[in-house]
Amino acid sequence: MVQVKLFDCDHEQDLEEEMNEFLEEISPRDVVDIKYNVALIGDASGEQVFCFSALIIYNS
Repeated sequence: MVQVKLFDCDHEQDLEEEMNEFLEEISPRDVVDIKYNVALIGDASGEQVFCFSALIIYNS
């Protein structure tokens, strides 16, 4: 069965660590695809907030 795992972090290093921990749990041949996205959001005070996200599509 095809499944997905979504990751969402404020820092790219945190995203990398979370993804690597998950990828250690599954076989490399089960990974179908990985989608990556970065969003930059400005709040009312002018501060910029980054959002790093990834989606791993895999066979279970």
